[in-house]
Amino acid sequence: MTTSSQGTASKRHSAAPAVLVLEDGRIFRGRAYGAVGETFGEAVFSTGMTGYQETLTDPSYHRQVVVMTAPHVGNTGVNDEDPESKRIWVSGYVVRDPARRPSNWRARRTLDEELAAQGVVGISGIDTRALTRHLRERGAMRVGVFSGEAVQDDATLLGRVLKSPRMEGADLSAEVATAEAYVVPAIGEKKFTVAAVDLGIKGMTPHRMAERGIEVHVLPATATVEDVYAVGPDGVFFSNGPGDPATADHAVSVMRGVLERGTPLFGICFGNQILGRALGFGTYKLKYGHRGINQPVQDRTTGKVEVTAHNHGFAVDAPIDRVSDTPFGRVEVSHVCLNDNVVEGLQLLDKPAFSVQYHPEAAAGPHDAAYLFDRFTSLMSTVLMEGQRA
Repeated sequence: MTTSSQGTASKRHSAAPAVLVLEDGRIFRGRAYGAVGETFGEAVFSTGMTGYQETLTDPSYHRQVVVMTAPHVGNTGVNDEDPESKRIWVSGYVVRDPARRPSNWRARRTLDEELAAQGVVGISGIDTRALTRHLRERGAMRVGVFSGEAVQDDATLLGRVLKSPRMEGADLSAEVATAEAYVVPAIGEKKFTVAAVDLGIKGMTPHRMAERGIEVHVLPATATVEDVYAVGPDGVFFSNGPGDPATADHAVSVMRGVLERGTPLFGICFGNQILGRALGFGTYKLKYGHRGINQPVQDRTTGKVEVTAHNHGFAVDAPIDRVSDTPFGRVEVSHVCLNDNVVEGLQLLDKPAFSVQYHPEAAAGPHDAAYLFDRFTSLMSTVLMEGQRA
């Protein structure tokens, strides 16, 4: 049974001992949770107190071992309605106090059972507060989780962690994106057609657009500019996704092609980083990233502060104190994180394009940012009307 490209698992045994080993040598000991075996990835923490099923199935978490800061996880079990994709994408899962049994009318099975069925190696019973504080001080780093027969002496396990790949330089979008294009039809009257480039898209994102009368053509990460325009789009969308944006040269090239044509463009998360690169800005690795459903962001175009859902370990390196000149006209930083002033959004002033670093589809999470989908539809309406007048 396979957990991911980073690990292997065997038959589940919830009482098996488990060890979590960080690349700096710190070790936590607990019990197996989910599948028994071994897995590797980047250790990150998520601050959400709910929405674990959406987190697990978010493709943006590919090759990451997620530490839950909420101590009690699994209360509502697992249902068949809330997954954001067809599988669990996290490489491993770390919880302090798993629920003994689920209590929710929609639950079909326990979280432990779902993790085991999909081969996801986890660990429970460790001090996740201490682990989170350690990652905040030292930064996100490589980690291994070992349980059952995979547990060996500490030095051997640390050596295996140090041989695992880093997130910097990882090109992962094609590993999580759809292999074939598909269509999410508009709900009610069709008003627009959008080409959505799948870099790791969550299922709720095209649904939010469909709710607004948009027919969404979801395209593989390998789609070309010609593929994008073959669907006759009124707008183009670039999704969230995993990996280092510095490796995403193909997506950057496609986005520049869209910008050159002046088609309304909207990007989220990885799509924000791609827009930053397309405009000529750099990207950089955050110390421990933003993950969870309670991150404060200010929309500088309105002054409004939003509570938002995040999952990113990289950010755009753009000046927040002035308008910048780019090959595609002027651009300003439209949103900033109030915790650390990280760039959370970009808006072009001379072309119909904007992006945000967070997840406005908010599955799970607050709905403060749902207006961004309305902003996208308004942008398409404006461009269409201007085209008709011309």
